[in-house]
Parts: sequence; structure tokens; C-alpha cells
Amino acid sequence: MNVTTLEKMRKMKFFGMHRAFKTGLESGKQENYTADEMIAQLIEAEWDDRQNRSIERHINNARFRYKAAIENLNYNNSRNIDRNQIMRFAECAFIDKHENILITGSTGVGKSYIASALGYQACALGYKVMYFNTVKLFGKLKMAKADGSYMREIAKIEKQNLLILDDFGIQPFDAQSRAALMEIIEDRHGKTSIIITSQVPVSKWYEVIGEKTVADAILDRIIHEAHRIELSGESLRKNKKITHKY
Repeated sequence: MNVTTLEKMRKMKFFGMHRAFKTGLESGKQENYTADEMIAQLIEAEWDDRQNRSIERHINNARFRYKAAIENLNYNNSRNIDRNQIMRFAECAFIDKHENILITGSTGVGKSYIASALGYQACALGYKVMYFNTVKLFGKLKMAKADGSYMREIAKIEKQNLLILDDFGIQPFDAQSRAALMEIIEDRHGKTSIIITSQVPVSKWYEVIGEKTVADAILDRIIHEAHRIELSGESLRKNKKITHKY
């Protein structure tokens, strides 16, 4: 009967319950449980398994640049990082409030890592996240325009609770990329959140976007009441092998 029960659990995709019941049978511990304790244990195992699979699915869909964790951040005074601010961001209330985070600083100071760490944290809390290198994203959208999949790609981005645009401003925007950026920002404004990392100071983003009227419209939506992290210090890549901290 137990073999049949295990097979039915597997076919119904109760993988957590299947694993817990099988482990209990093999160890003989299930004999020590009352019926309600056994049911509670199986339900808890299934709940945990589904939660873990959901988090893993969110992380895989996000396609982060780094496997990053809040716990591995380096709060050295020279970096100008406020630990309390990061801990507040890690609660992801900024996503519920549809707020943005702008992370700026020179190359190698850990902008992408912080953004990815916050993205991982959001996935762990059940939010849908997508990470993009900005140049690659708009190159992809240009190709999507050509093959007719543009609206599908834009709709996919719009569904995310958090969008991470990494290395923003590495290249100036041309007319097509500028229009796509405007569409993305307009779709998300007041409904979802964005984290942007850039080597370029926010004050110079107007020049990067180009066409003043469009730049004004985009930046008014991005910058208004956005949280800012302005990193300083030397490149962490030099000390990466030594500290393992970012």
C-alpha cells in the first residue's frame, strides 16, 4: 500500500510529500507520529518544496549576472554604503511601493553585485525579477522588432515586479533604443520597480539618452523619489580573491 501511495504522490507531483513520506518509511520514524502529526509533517514538507522550487524558478527566469547574496556585501567605510539602507531594501518594501533604486559609481566598485543581491532577495520573497545588461537588452529588442516578437518581449518585461538594468549609459541611446526605453519606463511607472546601475552620474543621463524632450519624460519617471546608492572606493575586482566580499 505504501508503494502505491508513493507512486500516486509522485504522479500528482507532490514531490516534497513524496520525499518526506519515503524518508519516514525508510527510517521507521513515522511509527512515532500520530495521524495528525504525520499529516502536518507531510503538508509542511510539500509546502517547503513548492516554495523552494518557486524561488529557484524565479531565480532562473531572472538570469542574473552574478550569484549574489546580501550577506556577502562589503560595508567598508570607503565604499559609502549604508548597511541600514541595504537592509531596508532587502525587505523589498520598495517594490511594494513601486519605487526605484539608482546605483552609481566607477567600474568595479560592486554596482552589479548589489543590484543582483537585491534581485536574489526579491526572488526569495516571491517577486518576479528580470536582469538585463542594458546594451544587450536594447540590441535584443531591435532584433525583436525585425522578427515580429517585439510586443511579446515588452509584455514579458512589463509583467516583472522588478526590472534590473545593469551598465546603463555605457553607450548613448539611438532613436530606436530611446523609444523602446520610453515604452518600458512608461509601462512600469507607478506600477513596478526598477534598479539601474551606471558608471555615469545621474546628472549626465540626459546626454546619454539624448533628445531633451524624451529624456525629460524618461528621467522624470525614473528619478522622481528614487533611492540612490553612490558607491566610491577602489575596484573590488583587485581584491576579489582575497576577501570574497562585494
